[in-house]
Amino acid sequence: MSVLGPVRLDVHGTPVHLTPLTARLLVRLVAAEGEAVTARRLYRDVWQPTAELPRQELRNRNEVQKRIRELRQAFDLAGPGHGARIIRTGQLPSARGAQSTYQLCLSEDELDSTEFTRLVGEALRAAPASAVRLLGEALRLWRGRPLTEVDDEEFALAPVRRLTRLRETALRELVDGHIALGRDDLALPVAEQRTRERPDDPEAADVLALLNARLRKRYGGELLRHTLRGLRVDVVVVRGDLFEQGDANLVVGFSDTFDTFADDVVISRESVQGQLVDRLFEGRHRLLDDKLRRGLGEFTPLSTESVQAKRRGRRARFPIGTVVAVPVGRRRVFAVAYSRLGNDLRARSGPADLRLSLERLWPSVALHGLFKPVAIPLIGAGLSRIVELDRTQLLLLIVETFTESLRQDPAVSPELRIVLRTDDLERTDLSAVEAFLRVADERGPASPPATVR
Repeated sequence: MSVLGPVRLDVHGTPVHLTPLTARLLVRLVAAEGEAVTARRLYRDVWQPTAELPRQELRNRNEVQKRIRELRQAFDLAGPGHGARIIRTGQLPSARGAQSTYQLCLSEDELDSTEFTRLVGEALRAAPASAVRLLGEALRLWRGRPLTEVDDEEFALAPVRRLTRLRETALRELVDGHIALGRDDLALPVAEQRTRERPDDPEAADVLALLNARLRKRYGGELLRHTLRGLRVDVVVVRGDLFEQGDANLVVGFSDTFDTFADDVVISRESVQGQLVDRLFEGRHRLLDDKLRRGLGEFTPLSTESVQAKRRGRRARFPIGTVVAVPVGRRRVFAVAYSRLGNDLRARSGPADLRLSLERLWPSVALHGLFKPVAIPLIGAGLSRIVELDRTQLLLLIVETFTESLRQDPAVSPELRIVLRTDDLERTDLSAVEAFLRVADERGPASPPATVR
């Protein structure tokens, strides 16, 4: 039986329809919290007569008994005798003679308000992890204001107040439990609910402000986060600087010659490649060259340009999609060739080149990435001039190839983090990315629009 909201009676899982008057009588017995109530008092509280007529008491008692029989017959659907066990008849001596009384005797698991009280009480004595579980179970029982049918009646004020305050305690303790377990993200919606329900409570407002501040600090410029169902892999989009993602491996796009000297002729100092040398190698491009050469020793060049044909930069050309894992401290920089550097020193790439490069990138991340988060910029949006795709399509291509790679190896990385610059963000539709990820969860990895291919 449920009274945490509009009364609902289920017997052996079958809903039982109650007339409004019978429902009020049942809830009135619940409000007595196990105490016996006289038939006279039940009639006055449930029927609320406006006048006491002569010789009316017998008719009133008969009316109460009629409704009591209806309730017992409903409970008897669980088996003969259940109704009499649950609604017990007694006698109360008085100056006007013995009065019939009725008492509702439901076990803990037969009445949601009793179960709610037990769960919250156990949670208050439990360690945080157990408390969170118990409080979650308790709050799921709550469907609305308790004893709805009689909640404004004087006899219901005390139990309604007790249950309402107990729920407030449960919400507060659930917030504290999530915080104790380091799950501010789970505490936030509960804290927001508390603040909506208690707008004048300064303590609730302070806790909400604290959680918001902590989450902003934790997630920084995070704009989107989606956990892929069943894989424990997060896809995250953040606004910020690729080289400030200190906990993550990095992906940096290169041309097929793997040049590193940022002289604003072969490589722009403002490009991600140019920043890589300055930010992680203290401007020593030869140090990066040495690490790249060691990694490229595993690959056979496609061709080597002559000095006459290519007067500046490196001359050995490697296949599009070549990936070198460059160690930098305890993480890796994945240098991926996705463009061709012409002898006129212009980088050129296209959607097919980018797709191939990304498809070959993720297996290398799985093999060499030490199962760290991997951060990637919006590859293709810069000087490689992939003009066929807009920013949203580029981002979708990164996400799609990553999710497809999880079919082959679910342990590629615990987190794909796509780092957007502010000017890229202004031209990117993150709602399309979120929609794609929802589809990937519901139907398996799907393809972005055909123009991406």
